[in-house]
Amino acid sequence: MQPYFFPYLGHFSLINAVDQWIVFDVTQYTPKTWMNRNRILHPNAGWQYVTVPLANASISIKTSEARVLSLQDARQATLAKLAHYKKKAPYFNQVVELVNVAFDGVTDDSLVNLNVSALSAVCDYLNIKFTFKVCSHLNLEYPPNLKAGDWAPFICQQLGAQEYVNPMGGREIFNVGDFEKKEIALYFAEFSEFKYTTKSYQYEPHLSILDVMMWNSPDEISEALSVHTSIKPYTHSSL
Repeated sequence: MQPYFFPYLGHFSLINAVDQWIVFDVTQYTPKTWMNRNRILHPNAGWQYVTVPLANASISIKTSEARVLSLQDARQATLAKLAHYKKKAPYFNQVVELVNVAFDGVTDDSLVNLNVSALSAVCDYLNIKFTFKVCSHLNLEYPPNLKAGDWAPFICQQLGAQEYVNPMGGREIFNVGDFEKKEIALYFAEFSEFKYTTKSYQYEPHLSILDVMMWNSPDEISEALSVHTSIKPYTHSSL
């Protein structure tokens, strides 16, 4: 999966379902995606973006080359956007500490490193095993002209994987035969919506994990991951 900035709960459902997480950072960077922004509650109504400004947001770079304009400014902006939760959300202090841990975990301006540090901080907080490898560090030689559905079976084969799990929403891009030729079992992870109480705010679905953690304890989130996640093997009716 691409490295997202404090992604929604379903992303952690997928992490929780696998033995090895592959940070997919070797393709073209796409501006205005979940890689440098996510959504939290707005203090008045609806939702708002929390964003990490980049120094070089462009389709001319690879994701691994994306650089944060200012880590300190991004940290302060993120914490400022979260400030309205302070007197309302029961786990405000824990989430603020977690955000600081995520930013403290990087010493350079790499967006990928920041996002991986954030994933690691959240997984530690939720007691999720997070074993990962970063594609750009693997020194793999990729065949030319790989299509969207070709990357996963190729990388799986190179790493000796026997099973691959992908979010259900991406099932259309895959040809199961590409996995079968490499003796790799294909699975899809589906995460049903987890609704929770947000007190005086109106609940908004699919927000950043930051919002989920504001209102729910680690145990409650862990239970939600268990109850709302299903892993389905490929069948001819699933594509």
